Amino acid sequence: MSIPRLATGLQSPTRPSIRRFVRLLATASLAATATIPALTGTSAAAASICDKYCDGRDPALAAGDRSPVSATIYSRQIALHLDDADDMAWGSIDNGNPADEVWLDRSFDGGRSWSQGSKLGDTTVPTGQRGWRTLMYNVDDWNNRGVGAVRACGKAGDRAEVACTPWARTTWNAGNRSTAAATALMMYYDNGTGLWTTTNWWNSANALTAIIDNIRIAGMGSYQYAVATTYDANRSAQGGNFRNDYLDDTGWWGLAWVDAYDLTGDTRYLDTARADADWMTSYSDSVCGGGVWWRTQKDYKNAIANELYLQLTAALHNRIPGDTAYLNRAKNEWSWFKASGMINSANLINDGLDLSTCKNNGQPVYSYNQGVVLNGLAELYRATGDSSLLTDARRLADASTTNPALNPNGILADPGEPQSNGGGDGPSFKGVYARGLAVLNKALGDHPYTAYLNRQADSAYAHDRNALDQYGYHWAGPLDSTDAARQQSALDLMNAAAAASSG
Repeated sequence: MSIPRLATGLQSPTRPSIRRFVRLLATASLAATATIPALTGTSAAAASICDKYCDGRDPALAAGDRSPVSATIYSRQIALHLDDADDMAWGSIDNGNPADEVWLDRSFDGGRSWSQGSKLGDTTVPTGQRGWRTLMYNVDDWNNRGVGAVRACGKAGDRAEVACTPWARTTWNAGNRSTAAATALMMYYDNGTGLWTTTNWWNSANALTAIIDNIRIAGMGSYQYAVATTYDANRSAQGGNFRNDYLDDTGWWGLAWVDAYDLTGDTRYLDTARADADWMTSYSDSVCGGGVWWRTQKDYKNAIANELYLQLTAALHNRIPGDTAYLNRAKNEWSWFKASGMINSANLINDGLDLSTCKNNGQPVYSYNQGVVLNGLAELYRATGDSSLLTDARRLADASTTNPALNPNGILADPGEPQSNGGGDGPSFKGVYARGLAVLNKALGDHPYTAYLNRQADSAYAHDRNALDQYGYHWAGPLDSTDAARQQSALDLMNAAAAASSG
């Protein structure tokens, strides 16, 4: 089952790729069969949980037994067992001796912390036996919106070293690639702050958008609570109404609230999106012929802020009956952007303009700059019916999907990969690209980019993913590290591939 009971109870100024936020924490994935010292310490997640059944159920009563991950230590085999139908897990140790130990760890933040002192189901192999198992424990804590992960750990009775399996979970809310990626993203969600940990303000806007898109594409509504939680917790933050000194940040949030309005019909989200668009409009002028500034200091006109402005204003027109103001802004924005020089001779978009010459600054071609414009042109086409907009979009998409520098060996990569880890911003870029390409793909009758999107998704799934369906930065692999920005990007990709495959 893909929707559990949870669903029934709910609803540099000069180089913008180097942002003011520097992410200091990158959570590394645990090695598949890592041997680690015995763990001590404190954390949450130790309390007994009841869902369909309560913690401590006999594995003999399990509706199924799937063992996706294992580990070995001193010839002992440690395995994690999952009862997908009941959202429960247990651990086992085999090929051992009496007094060998086995237990479960349970985490509600994607394996970054766990109830170290509790050792769920901690038990030892009885006299006369070579193996044993724990009782069953719930993977998730749906009553408290706890999205869980588990692993089995064990040790030889006469040794101090401990081995643990990788983290994994049941198929509750993880029945296919996109829902599994959504659930892994929600492991980073902080129900108190309404934001995603391990990443930045603007990345959280994209994470929310990816979750909303997954609800609409996959039909899994279990995480819809994040929409209102994020809005209520953050509406008064920074400049209020999700505005701040960075116009691109404001644009990301404005688009997230358009998406939220489409999902829920709640007009407060649309009102906030309008406030965001109006804030961006107040920072448009005739310098270099037009466009909006990247930030309120008015020191850079770049691609991403203007692409977001195009998409947001066109989207608002399409949702506000009788509007003409936002439509005119969107039309003027595209006329200016198309002639601005940021689109180079290869039909790829560089980062921005050199203010001293008002010409293309020749800075890198980032994937998200190739994607947001496609979404914006699709919205503007919907508003006007002007087929030349789709012609322009197709030309840009053809360039970005075939350019060998952007697609080494056919897999999308941003400048600096694979040596670069993307910093705090880059991990979000490729997912944003996939999102925009999928929207254009749907708008074009021949759906020309379906195979491309599926190729990206297949590569990431095969080469850039761990047992918990967490993804890294490099879609061609190997997995480097995991965090919410990387996961948002992967979810965008899996959403895009799913949407493309469904026609």
